[in-house]
Amino acid sequence: MKHSNWLILFTLAACSAPKSQESVEQEVMTIGSVERLDSAINALISADAKIEVLASGFEWAEGPLWLEDQQALIFTDVPTNKIWKWTEDDSLSLFLSPSGYLGDRTDKREPGANGLALDVEGNLILCQHGERQVGRMLSTLDAPKAEFEALATGYQSKRFNSPNDLVFNSKGQLFFTDPPYGMDPWDEKELDFQGVYRLDSDDKVNLLVDTLSRPNGIGLSPDERILYIAQSDPEKARYYAFDLDEQGNVISGKVLFDATVFQSEIRKGLPDGLKVHSSGVLFATGPGGVLVISPEGKQLGTILTENGTANCGFDSDEKYLYMTADGFLMRIALR
Repeated sequence: MKHSNWLILFTLAACSAPKSQESVEQEVMTIGSVERLDSAINALISADAKIEVLASGFEWAEGPLWLEDQQALIFTDVPTNKIWKWTEDDSLSLFLSPSGYLGDRTDKREPGANGLALDVEGNLILCQHGERQVGRMLSTLDAPKAEFEALATGYQSKRFNSPNDLVFNSKGQLFFTDPPYGMDPWDEKELDFQGVYRLDSDDKVNLLVDTLSRPNGIGLSPDERILYIAQSDPEKARYYAFDLDEQGNVISGKVLFDATVFQSEIRKGLPDGLKVHSSGVLFATGPGGVLVISPEGKQLGTILTENGTANCGFDSDEKYLYMTADGFLMRIALR
């Protein structure tokens, strides 16, 4: 996906684009607003909170992940096959290239990594569109190199579509989604469904859900007994909640919130990435920006970013919510 609001990009020229692949000083600008539909949102986002633009100029920013040891945020730019790093002190720098496709083709649409996570040992785990796999970066976070080990490449001897987003539970089980967004027209689709999977410590890939048309963002409730899935289908733009047993198997599911009717020219975007706050509240990207949804499925409000918003993530203390929205990296302070 490309930029849809070049006027904003022009007015935010002080937020330097990353094309030079160099660290740059960036002036913080603000954008958008917070829509408050229920007073419960005030316990999460203060009345004077502003949406800060930290960096701009990306093709389609995704996968924000906080690195506590470095006090840094890394995030992917899927079409350009790169991962960027942002810190409060040093601003923006290139973290890893390539990130999701290691071949020679230059005409792939979305070759890069998408969702990112850290395993229990602190290794970077990536959903790699171009390689159609879930991979592990072999180098350390302090000295990243584009060297990867495949953790999961397919199901029942058939290649994945393009793994998109992922989340670990405390047992080390990895849950991930596999829509076809990273596939190119010449790629062979080997699976006839878009799955949600669990990768166990014995390297076994378990299919959990095969009935969703476009599973995308994924998250777990604080007690790890509910698996949340965002579906990026314009006809069924929904967030689902699946109950899990103690082994991490799905035992039931329901629509938590249906955002289909909220799509408009003003409220751009579909359900995409999501994160679950320690309170159990969902911060789920969708029409307009980031929807704030209670565990019971009530919309408390929306962080209106004025852009199609791909994903979001917290720092370790949940002091900020970082958001990747089209060509921008943004954040908003939380209470």
